Amino acid sequence: MAVGARLARVAALRARIVAVTKARPAPVPAASAPSATAASSAASVPSAMMDTREVAAYLRLKERRIYDLARAHAIPHVRATGKLLFPRAQIDAWLAARGRERGGEAAATHGGAATTPPPVIAGSHDPLLEWAARASSCGLAILACGSRAGVARLAGGDATVAALHWRDPVSDDDNVPLVRAALAGRDVVVLEWARRAQGLVLAPGNPLKVKSLRDAVKKRVRVAMRQPDAGSHRLLEHLLAAEGLGLAALEIAPHPAHAETDLAASIAQGRADAGVAIQAAALAHGLDFVPLTVERMDLVAHRRDAFEPALQMLLAFARTAEFVRAAQAFGGYDVSATGRVVYNA
Repeated sequence: MAVGARLARVAALRARIVAVTKARPAPVPAASAPSATAASSAASVPSAMMDTREVAAYLRLKERRIYDLARAHAIPHVRATGKLLFPRAQIDAWLAARGRERGGEAAATHGGAATTPPPVIAGSHDPLLEWAARASSCGLAILACGSRAGVARLAGGDATVAALHWRDPVSDDDNVPLVRAALAGRDVVVLEWARRAQGLVLAPGNPLKVKSLRDAVKKRVRVAMRQPDAGSHRLLEHLLAAEGLGLAALEIAPHPAHAETDLAASIAQGRADAGVAIQAAALAHGLDFVPLTVERMDLVAHRRDAFEPALQMLLAFARTAEFVRAAQAFGGYDVSATGRVVYNA
């Protein structure tokens, strides 16, 4: 059973115990000394400050899991003389809050049945994110389905995190307008993943001498497309509109690509002449690249999941020198603000 669901059940069980205890009449005090059973029960009551072993037993989790939660600052605790201590009153309040959040929010989404979302990052495809999810051992799988589809999966409880880059034509802002519209009223946080160079991906040596989108239209080059839910498709529409053009002006190659690297592969294999994608995809296939803009790619999650160990492990890895070196090797990334809170509902 997932930790979040287990904690929610523990919270519900403790609430029922408290209710039953309050409903019982007070016991008549005995004149004699307390029995062995009574002494044992009194000794089993957790103290005001619990150590790691005690809080693990209290929450019915393994001690290793408690250390993970504390390391990610996902559970109330204090550190005294190098030892982790857990205030029982704060743990009880934390449990109750988690039970309310998971029960209420999941019920609103799934018609009353509380669920835990699968450990999936759904949405925009990003080679650096895909690599980092594996290298960090965070336990989150990648589902490349396009930015808007990823946000829809998050809203429906079918993903823990959504990855998106979605340019708003009115404000010219990235991502936050879509999050506000699609996740209105939700308890969500948007975290910056990376700034990425987006532009025209072209055959090696750029044999058609394409220098801009207008040039691609003029020379009637075959343009590889992404699916409509993809942020790159949205960005292409935005960039064309800035030139006073529309999709109808393009010579569109058949069969849309469903990932950045798929689009680059279609150009490398001669099935298209150009396409809009990130610089990292062009470099991975030895293709030419004409930069058009820089965009911000973000990760969005419900606030309760943003501080769970999985996403925190990924973000902690993104602060390492190994991650920075990888971003430089992929090319076209600025990760200087990775993990920055962009929006907090």
